Amino acid sequence: MIIDNAMTLTQLNAFVLVARLGSVTAAANALGVSESAVSQALSALRLHLGDQLVTRGPVGMTLTAGGSRLLATASQIVVLGAEAHAAVRAAQGAPEQLRVVSNSTVAEFLISPITEAFTKRFAGSVEVSAGVAATKEMNVLIANRLADVAIGCDPRKLLDDPALTLVTEPIFRYRLVVVTAGQPRLRGGPRQWLWFVDPSGTDPDSEIGQMLSGLGIPENQIRVFPNQTAAWAAAADGTGVAPAVEHLVAQRLRRGELSRVDAPGCRMDACWHVTLLDRQHRSTAASSFRRYLSTPEAMHLMRSPTGGVPPSRFRPPVYVTIWS
Repeated sequence: MIIDNAMTLTQLNAFVLVARLGSVTAAANALGVSESAVSQALSALRLHLGDQLVTRGPVGMTLTAGGSRLLATASQIVVLGAEAHAAVRAAQGAPEQLRVVSNSTVAEFLISPITEAFTKRFAGSVEVSAGVAATKEMNVLIANRLADVAIGCDPRKLLDDPALTLVTEPIFRYRLVVVTAGQPRLRGGPRQWLWFVDPSGTDPDSEIGQMLSGLGIPENQIRVFPNQTAAWAAAADGTGVAPAVEHLVAQRLRRGELSRVDAPGCRMDACWHVTLLDRQHRSTAASSFRRYLSTPEAMHLMRSPTGGVPPSRFRPPVYVTIWS
């Protein structure tokens, strides 16, 4: 007999991501599906279990008592589903997957040259995919096997579940500066300037987000561009300023296209971190990639990337097939 209302992996995955990320929108972005698809899956699970599981409150989603009890078990089932998929791929002789997520700055400049160099040195066959995630999403994507490696600022302060077996380590220190036109025409203080940012500037937990918050920049003074290169170009026109990773913008500074802004709060020491599962649970490709990130070649590429591609929204192949 077929039970039409049986609980499914899709429903549990939707519930876990809504619970962990705090909204249907964030869960849909992580899965690469529509918000209505997530809402429908969550509604079906609520109907099946006879519990609301999560409710919307004034500060976001709140778990019911039943939802709190379900979360740990549902997370385990989602992980087992991902591991089952990986096991079948391995049995079929498919390439190992390496799914990398990062903030938009790292995606724009570093991911392409670093992963290209890594694949040439990896002993086996590896299939690499990459995309962008907010800082608060990175732990969830790794823990739920939607990504294998995350690169960005330190997400450990956002880890709300100590049971998640994640490892975060620093890999590269850099300086965040603020740039404007080669011949500055700024008036007033930072709160009066127009600020041009890449998408990471909309992430309050990113280094750029922290700089904007520390300077008290009002939202109506911020303009978001597709990437950091476009934000620098807008700043070069002289109408505003843009945060920039110092060593990545150095060539434009040397040519005089841009100049540093010397004002309090407009310089910040920062560090890129890598986050992945602990050694016992991570894949061979993820372990090899972590080792590669510590090599002199990877350090050189992070200092002087030779190229890159614009970031695209992360689409984890495992869960796209489950939803379709």
